Amino acid sequence: MREARGRILALALAACALALVLVLGHAVGRGPDPEPLMAAERGWVNHSTLVAWWITWACFPYVLVPVGLLSIGVAVRYPAWRWRVAFALIALLLAWRGDAFLQHHFMRPRRLDWVVKHETSFSFPSSHAAIAIGFYLLWAAFIARSGLRYRVAAASLLTLLVLAICWSRLALGAHYLTDILGGALWGLVTVATLVAVAPINVFEGPRSPSLE
Repeated sequence: MREARGRILALALAACALALVLVLGHAVGRGPDPEPLMAAERGWVNHSTLVAWWITWACFPYVLVPVGLLSIGVAVRYPAWRWRVAFALIALLLAWRGDAFLQHHFMRPRRLDWVVKHETSFSFPSSHAAIAIGFYLLWAAFIARSGLRYRVAAASLLTLLVLAICWSRLALGAHYLTDILGGALWGLVTVATLVAVAPINVFEGPRSPSLE
């Protein structure tokens, strides 16, 4: 009964988050954010640009592919973590490719005040924010609920990385703030949906001091 209730709640959360993505996407349309919001967003651009550029790489394939291979290596070496690794990789793919589908649906152009690199894909929702929530924050939750010795420090660092990734997209002028919010909501949709349909509760995994 408790497991069934948890699945229903997860599915309801996914449905609500998806509805918010769709409402927000249609609300912002194909133009910029409202001017009061844009005034703040323009002030965030081109600050600590080099740091932002390095952080934003965390959601590019050059980093995600090695991280994914490392995750598979963990699954091979530590069988108790296999479900978590599989769950995280599926969430990553859904967050990534599902976000691309939504971008082509809403077709919101990128900002014009970009720095470093002009990314030509559509803007809403942010795939970086979706991956940050659907993969990196997911791993933070896995680690926080594990029995690893330094789980609090590791989970905290991953959470800070998630926040830094979202900040980097604004500092580079790559996205509007509403793009970031939409991407974060889509990342939540992917995780909540998988929680609802996964055959086991991946958040109740190994809790011993080692990976085992």
